[in-house]
Amino acid sequence: MSLARHGDVEIYYDTFGNPADEALLLISGLGSQCINYRDAFCHQLSAMGYFVIRFDNRDVGLSTKFDDVTVGAASSSKTAATAAANYRLSDMADDGLAVLDELGIERAHVVGASMGGMIAQTMAIEQPERLRTLTSIMSTTGDLDVGWPSSDALRLFYSRAPRDRDDFVALRLAAARTWGSPDCFNEDELTAHALELFERNFCPKGVARHMAAIVRSGSRSAALTSVTIPTLVLHGDADKLIDPSGGRRTAAMIPGARFILIEGMGHDFAPKYWNRLADLMSEHFVLAR
Repeated sequence: MSLARHGDVEIYYDTFGNPADEALLLISGLGSQCINYRDAFCHQLSAMGYFVIRFDNRDVGLSTKFDDVTVGAASSSKTAATAAANYRLSDMADDGLAVLDELGIERAHVVGASMGGMIAQTMAIEQPERLRTLTSIMSTTGDLDVGWPSSDALRLFYSRAPRDRDDFVALRLAAARTWGSPDCFNEDELTAHALELFERNFCPKGVARHMAAIVRSGSRSAALTSVTIPTLVLHGDADKLIDPSGGRRTAAMIPGARFILIEGMGHDFAPKYWNRLADLMSEHFVLAR
């Protein structure tokens, strides 16, 4: 198992393709394991000439968890572990850069989806010298007036955490129906993937800590105005979890950023859209050379 270390945090990662090719770092979203970037999609990107790297954020998948501490504990009673659990997106950005360090990679194309887009934006703000390009997908800036979920999505998002395998699968299917790409619901495929995720790792408390990291980190809008890295912002027009206004604001804040709205795509990586996403990303990478 491949692990990178950032302080006391271990970050699981895996790779696809030739290490001699330009590196492409994929960052997952809130509570989302790296295998949400499906193997076939990663192979598709590597076949286009990129060394593809995906990793589990802290508190999810095979990376370090903070289940033994309570987020938001009173400062007077914080242990060192509690303080470590009160992380921000900056810490998660440094986790991803630790993966590049482990692989000896100086600069990479960085792609993030949803919370992963927030992490990628944070990398571009704080350590721009490590990025060749930035691609932010179905994400937002942290501003409270954009990127809001629909009422149905908000209600489902804040429903109780799953308790077991059946709960987990049911919630994944409900999420796909609520904010996934409307024309891409395949119950058998979604169930199989949900079971794969559950068996690989089940850490529902990590979702709450990811959400806390987003809230603690606040708005990035002002800082994004200083980003000079070539930036592509992609969003689905059927996204009910993060409204496309979040993507539009992201592109508006970054000088020279390109915004593309993808018809029919929701808040997911449905295979129907892999070719479109891969082509747009590769075009962006080539134009930035």
